[in-house]
Amino acid sequence: MVAHQILAYVTLLAVSCSYVAYATDPTQLQDFCIGIDDPTAAVFVSGLFCKSPLKATADDFTFRGLNIPGNTNNKLGSNVTLVSATNLPGLNTLGISMARIDFAPNGLNPLHTHPRATEVLNVVQGTLYVGFVTSNLQNGGNTFFSKVLNQGDVFVFPQGLIHFQLNIGKIPAIAIVALSSQDPGVIAIANAVFGSTPPISIDVLTKTFQRKLYIHHPPLLQSHGVISMVVVLVLHECRDG
Repeated sequence: MVAHQILAYVTLLAVSCSYVAYATDPTQLQDFCIGIDDPTAAVFVSGLFCKSPLKATADDFTFRGLNIPGNTNNKLGSNVTLVSATNLPGLNTLGISMARIDFAPNGLNPLHTHPRATEVLNVVQGTLYVGFVTSNLQNGGNTFFSKVLNQGDVFVFPQGLIHFQLNIGKIPAIAIVALSSQDPGVIAIANAVFGSTPPISIDVLTKTFQRKLYIHHPPLLQSHGVISMVVVLVLHECRDG
């Protein structure tokens, strides 16, 4: 009798532990997924529909072209070629993706975050200055970690943290990155804060940055990730005038 009770307790404990270990929702692959009751309405799933394994081919697991340099003739002097489940269907549900980043001399992959992925970067050619900023620490501050990387060096950017890469060499630079999501997402900080549609209130921005901001709209520069307005920050505290 006692043996049966012990066995029942162990079984219950194992089930409970298993439940606790998996009692969280899977990581979402988009910013939001609004529930609908009508299955005939347009449906956008968090991820992609799956092809029957019986119909899979080697082409589903193949991407060609990462050897081709990206066009860096833009305002930032950089180009990201992303390989994700969108153009490599075999990645769907596997939780990984990768990218090639090309930099012209002085080219910048500007401040951005990946809300759903950690990024590991390997320098294939050139010299990059890279860095990221932590989330708020216990003392209320944020720590900035940076490093100069040369060919063969590897650097990791933790998930969701603001980071950048800058080519400080005299020749074009190339990096290959791995990301821990099939759809890592990207938030370009300048675009998100100053170039959203509709725009964020100037009062909110002024209070947030504790600076006076004057915004004017030159000809739109929306291409290549350049924000569509120019923001001038007067470098003194708002309270001073």
